[in-house]
Amino acid sequence: MCGIVGVLGSHEVAPLLVEALKRLEYRGYDSAGIATVNAGVLDRRRAVGKLVNLSDELVHNPLAGKSGIGHTRWATHGAATTVNAHPHRSGGVAVVHNGIIENFRELREELAAAGLVPESQTDTEMVALLTRHYLDQGLSPVEAVRKTLPRLHGAFALAFLFDGEDDLMIAARKGSPLAIGHGDGEMYLGSDAIALAPMTDRITYLEEGDWAVITRAGAVIHDEAGRLANRAEQRIALDQTRIEKAGYRHFMAKEIAEQPVVLAEALRSGGLAPTLPDVDFTGVDRVVLVACGTASYAGHVAKYWFESLAGLAAEVDIASEFRYRDPVLSEKSFAIFVSQSGETADTLAALRYAKEKVAKVLAVVNVPTSSIAREADVVLPIRAGVEVGVASTKAFTAQLLTLALLALKAGVDRGRISPEALAQRLAELQALPGLMNHTLSLGPRIAEVAEELSRAQDVLFLGRGAMFPLALEGALKLKEISYIHAEGYASGELKHGPIALIAPEVPVIVLAPRDGLFDKTVSNMQEVMARHGKVLLISDAKGVHEAGKGTWATLTLPDCPGPFAPILYALPAQLLAYHTAVAKGTDVDQPRNLAKSVTVE
Repeated sequence: MCGIVGVLGSHEVAPLLVEALKRLEYRGYDSAGIATVNAGVLDRRRAVGKLVNLSDELVHNPLAGKSGIGHTRWATHGAATTVNAHPHRSGGVAVVHNGIIENFRELREELAAAGLVPESQTDTEMVALLTRHYLDQGLSPVEAVRKTLPRLHGAFALAFLFDGEDDLMIAARKGSPLAIGHGDGEMYLGSDAIALAPMTDRITYLEEGDWAVITRAGAVIHDEAGRLANRAEQRIALDQTRIEKAGYRHFMAKEIAEQPVVLAEALRSGGLAPTLPDVDFTGVDRVVLVACGTASYAGHVAKYWFESLAGLAAEVDIASEFRYRDPVLSEKSFAIFVSQSGETADTLAALRYAKEKVAKVLAVVNVPTSSIAREADVVLPIRAGVEVGVASTKAFTAQLLTLALLALKAGVDRGRISPEALAQRLAELQALPGLMNHTLSLGPRIAEVAEELSRAQDVLFLGRGAMFPLALEGALKLKEISYIHAEGYASGELKHGPIALIAPEVPVIVLAPRDGLFDKTVSNMQEVMARHGKVLLISDAKGVHEAGKGTWATLTLPDCPGPFAPILYALPAQLLAYHTAVAKGTDVDQPRNLAKSVTVE
């Protein structure tokens, strides 16, 4: 979601701030701005739309100064306008904010009564006004912030800059991530270590409730109770923060193409052969998988694996609903939380709800230093590398791989998988990178199909068994980046309502490997075709040979024996969405209204 950067430097910071914000573009935003202190004078520049608009503004109205903060905003309270863009300023303080201030209405009324009337429609401006209110009472910047923070209800990552203070920046974190970067006589701040990577590889992550007083000499960190807190400094691998397109037209295309390598390296991470996670499922009565969006579909696929491979009951919950329905949790259960960023607000809140109610909390994440990873009992990194495209691709298949290995470990621990069967399953996983390379070679054919798909208004995806979550994921991908309305259904549900949507102009995409459910799926597909439905069949050679006649189009994938076909079939779903979006001319990497990391509820 929104991005924050801050620099206390020895050179002009405006170019550094804009460059750092560019590295956060993948998070999603609709306006941007920076504020600096120059010779003691606080000033700011803001613009709606892409960062190039802010760059243009800075060309016409330069902003000098060696201290500054910057922000990319994803609108929550108030439309995407210049007046609602960050930084927000009131008197001698400027503020940038990720998150939501839930009690902003009460603060607005209180501050208006004190003569401080907001200019914007945002919740963030209340933070600036409240801090100014305390500054006007004669408090120092540090004391004003110290008094402001307990008044704020909700989630926030905040950075403050002050008039007359060239060597001061204050940061605070509650519910949204924030990291401090250390340099040689310089200090940095970022909502994402990626933003800071060109400037430093020395990072300190603020913990929940922390706030920090930052000068060029270093950072003094306080916990929520105001006590001095000693937070560890970490080194980040700069090569893991590179966000280059490497010759591809879009980051999404690059990340789709990286999947065979990502999975092959993940399978080798423990040595020459795949290793199972170090988790003991003995005595566990069920697993609860909690996630949002694409990650929740990875959990849904894993439900089939836990039940079929390990005989272990599995539930799947959407994180945003999980804790509000008073779920019944057991001290013999494991709760598994899946999140690419490890900062997803709903998933993090669900983890905190479940932590004291289950035997163990597991985190399947791509960022092992993230909040979800730090608060989990067991961290299972997916090792996908930086994923920039908002529509998740390689992180999804890497999540599936990690969850597949976890399900195999559960099967071994529960006596459901023999050593011989385990060797076979691991061999099936090891074959996947090669099968994925073969599937990627279908790109030109998929682009042809997508050209016609781009003219549709509605698209349906069908699948049975573990292909049902893949149908949901395929529909989500298409919606996300092409803006075509799409829905995924379990094939058997077709006649229970969705069949009313069948029409010659509505493409129906059927995910049907030649497995034990193939005949059932084909029966549903025939029901579509009998009503003049336009079917795209995605199957293996046997499946296409048996059922491809009369379809609009077919895509022939390599044969994928065993239970792990959903990992392979994710690729044509991704490529269909990608090429359809390209055909329509949409912004593939930064689709409208979406954010990469959703750090507010």
